[in-house]
Amino acid sequence: MEPATTKPLLLSVIDGKPSERPPVWLMRQAGRYLPEYREVRARAGSFLDLCYNPDLATEVTLQPIRRFGFDAAILFSDILVIPHALGQDVTFAEGEGPRLRPVTDAEGLEALTPAFDLDRLAPVLETVKRVRAALPAETALLGFCGAPWTVASYMIAGKSTPDQAPARLLAYRDEDFFAALVERLVDASVTYLVAQLDAGVDAVQIFESFAGALPPALFDRWSLEPISRIAAGVRAARPQARILIFPRGAAQRLEVLAQSGIADVVGLDWSVDPDWAQEHVQAHVCVQGNLDPLSLVAGGSQLDAAVDRIVATFAGRPHIFNLGHGILPETPVAHVEQMLRRVRGV
Repeated sequence: MEPATTKPLLLSVIDGKPSERPPVWLMRQAGRYLPEYREVRARAGSFLDLCYNPDLATEVTLQPIRRFGFDAAILFSDILVIPHALGQDVTFAEGEGPRLRPVTDAEGLEALTPAFDLDRLAPVLETVKRVRAALPAETALLGFCGAPWTVASYMIAGKSTPDQAPARLLAYRDEDFFAALVERLVDASVTYLVAQLDAGVDAVQIFESFAGALPPALFDRWSLEPISRIAAGVRAARPQARILIFPRGAAQRLEVLAQSGIADVVGLDWSVDPDWAQEHVQAHVCVQGNLDPLSLVAGGSQLDAAVDRIVATFAGRPHIFNLGHGILPETPVAHVEQMLRRVRGV
């Protein structure tokens, strides 16, 4: 007799199976709001050292699962490991965020490695294998990458910028260069996501953190089309791959994404009205989100009300409960526990 298998709730919901409650996980759930994370981070060295240390990266990936029993773990890494593996200098300045040697023209692009060096990310893939082996059977494992527009924005500016003006300006001024950079990122992302799936992740999320910086005339060209090519490339290699897409600030373009068939799940940021999303996005695809991270920081009765509204609005169709962006470092652990009790109805 075949042994019984436990399919993670999150995967069942993505696959369209009804659920009495939504599965729940949080973006950046392994992070500075947890004292156990801060302890590991303090002895890791640099942030990239932590990302590339399978022992420590496995530990911090598992910490929120042990503490909260989330329905999914997400690989602890960073979207900028792809430019790092392409040969770009990447560092993280304490308190200032990432710093990269800017790539702003064809000469800078040529200075990168001729091919994406997946071997450079072997420690990340080793972390995936270790986390997969350690996770309970009912817990899904998510991998991820950054979308080409978001990653290119960092590569061009050399840091985070308020409105991604350096990248937007280059997209207007030098379309050939920008297209070549995006193409490199599409190819690298396909290779990287397929490797994560082969190492043991159950699904992959593509983070388009800067979708809101693109005007409609550029959104389809530099966000939707590259993401579509990544999804197609991953599914060509691994037809059963599940793909989640989080386009922060995409507003009404979420409906276009939902109707496109690109995503198995569309993530909603905290600015999206749940009633609108229920009609225009969830009607076509599983949705994920979208509690305001500051609501979680504040706690109290307003947190209960916000959770209740999201759960009630999206009930009856596939929905994954999450924040509308990453959890903030100042979030009290007790408020996460409060949120989980509310979502789980206990």
